[in-house]
Amino acid sequence: MGSSLKIIVGITGASGTIYGVRLLEALRDAGVETHLILTSGAETVAKHEIDLDPRSIRDLASVVYDPGDLAAAPASGSFQHDGMVVAPCSVKTLSAVANSFADNLLVRAADVTLKERRRLVLLVRETPLHSGHLDLMARVSNLGGIIMPPVPAFYHRPESIDDIVNHTVGRTLDQLGVKHALLKRWGGGDGE
Repeated sequence: MGSSLKIIVGITGASGTIYGVRLLEALRDAGVETHLILTSGAETVAKHEIDLDPRSIRDLASVVYDPGDLAAAPASGSFQHDGMVVAPCSVKTLSAVANSFADNLLVRAADVTLKERRRLVLLVRETPLHSGHLDLMARVSNLGGIIMPPVPAFYHRPESIDDIVNHTVGRTLDQLGVKHALLKRWGGGDGE
């Protein structure tokens, strides 16, 4: 039997489209209903980074919205869902969320997620960071958002890019309360 969870997934034009794609695949495999907001920048990056046609990404979602449609369901607090992830999250989107500058559906949905006290996870993709970026992250965190840059872990001894991506996506699923087997969990040191 599938999950009864409903998650909004935003994918921006930051490098790392694979995180959003893999998240959609994992949520689909877990039986989670997904509501996708895919920006034009994300479409461009997907073609460049992973040779994936935007239609293939849209096909992974249960429902797809036009990012310019500010009258779509996720723009309202009455739209019931269990959380939202922006993967990857550009600094432009981070800035818009931090400042409630909801000029597109992705940012409006994130703003609504925060105001309704639902879980918002941003996989911010930028490095190095200057103090302005850090201030924006702190602002979103203070509003209740979760800042989760896709920083790789190595205790599980990854052998491929897929291993690294899956670890981050698994940790993201943990934030949403979605059961999965994407990552090897830390079991403690060996005493050395």
